[in-house]
Amino acid sequence: MRIYLVALFLTAFCIFPTTAQYQLLTKEEAVKLTLENNLGIVIAENNVRVAENNKSLLNSGFLPTITGSAGADYQRDDSTFEFPGQFLNDPDTGDPLLDESGNPVPRPDASLYKAEAQRYNAQITADYVLFDGLGRLYDLKRLKEEHNLSTLQARETIETTILQLFTIYFEAARLSENIAVLEETYANTNDRLERTTYSFEYGQINKLDVLNAEVDLVTDSINLMNERQLLENTTRDLNIVLNKDLENRFVVDTTIAFIDNIRLEEFLATGEQNNVVMLQAKSNMTINDYALKSAKSVFLPTLGLTGSYGWNLNQNAPGPFFPGVTVNNTRNFALGARLTWNLFDGGTGITQVKNARILLESQDAQQDQIALEVKRDIANARGDYQNRLQVFELQEQNVITASDNYNRSNERYRLGQITSVELRQAQINLLNAKTNRNLAKYNAKLAELQLLQLTGQLLNVEL
Repeated sequence: MRIYLVALFLTAFCIFPTTAQYQLLTKEEAVKLTLENNLGIVIAENNVRVAENNKSLLNSGFLPTITGSAGADYQRDDSTFEFPGQFLNDPDTGDPLLDESGNPVPRPDASLYKAEAQRYNAQITADYVLFDGLGRLYDLKRLKEEHNLSTLQARETIETTILQLFTIYFEAARLSENIAVLEETYANTNDRLERTTYSFEYGQINKLDVLNAEVDLVTDSINLMNERQLLENTTRDLNIVLNKDLENRFVVDTTIAFIDNIRLEEFLATGEQNNVVMLQAKSNMTINDYALKSAKSVFLPTLGLTGSYGWNLNQNAPGPFFPGVTVNNTRNFALGARLTWNLFDGGTGITQVKNARILLESQDAQQDQIALEVKRDIANARGDYQNRLQVFELQEQNVITASDNYNRSNERYRLGQITSVELRQAQINLLNAKTNRNLAKYNAKLAELQLLQLTGQLLNVEL
């Protein structure tokens, strides 16, 4: 029997690895790693960078367009020119020249070999729109507001990820505290088993108490094994959020501090104005308003300027009638203005304006709906937080009561006043009270974080 107990004891604690050698992962460090490494946050921040590029002056349409062009051509010809029916004339008299037979002398063929010609040209053209019906002005304002919206969306992603982080972090903390409770329970049960074994050997108790203690020790071992496995799985989930290696191991901080009620009331007073979903709704309202004003630019004329400067060089090859090389070098400068007014485009512009106005009305209605939902969510979260906080306080008191009951029961068991079954029940009551307190503590803290997120203060407080 003694050998069995020692083997069981060593087996239980050999398969339960200690966490003493693991480094502490504080809440601040967890938040820092998440902000730096979480892939969802990285994507959201990249979207903000794209929106920031879109709102720049280079994407506004307020700058001119400048186009440059250049060309070069080379041509070489080998030519033969024939003059059928044409005859040579005397340069002095103009009479036809005659050969020895008295016949007119035909004009000989002319040949031109390696006749080269080059052409070069270059031109710069600039266009600038002076007025386009204010369309680009409102488009630029819309792009700036879209950048603001992307910032709010990134903030929402960060808040959601931080809340996800602490949901898993606090679950790991709860399991860590539960493991400590289960280890204490295991130690107490093992101590009871040793006492009952000695008592049985000296004939003070019957075999039933020893068997009950052995069964309870196995049960406590299984519970401890299962809880440790849950902690291993939760640690991997936490590494996913931190974007770390899945087998990275650490211990978490189990201390919890709640927000002062006075400060929390200040957050609640401005919660609706700071809520990120409400701010996004207002931003979308502004974007649709700018889109409507931009669409109205179709009814106004467009005024623009254009200018160009060009250079051309033509070097022509000599010909049969122009034996010398001719060179033509020209430069030109042009400046002009244009006014265009689309008096009627078939109704497309009118339709776009009507649709933009309808979308603005829909966004206004959606904003009102979101305002009601945010107000409801804050009220629900506040009530949930207060309720869970009260439950935690009651569970703390319950632990005190269960601890006192177990200590008294343990003393009475030593004196033989109660059975091992009654002692086990007191032990189970204490175990449940402590694990329920742990659950209530972290549930209350998560409810507080959810309330802080809804009031827009999750990233502004120390967690």
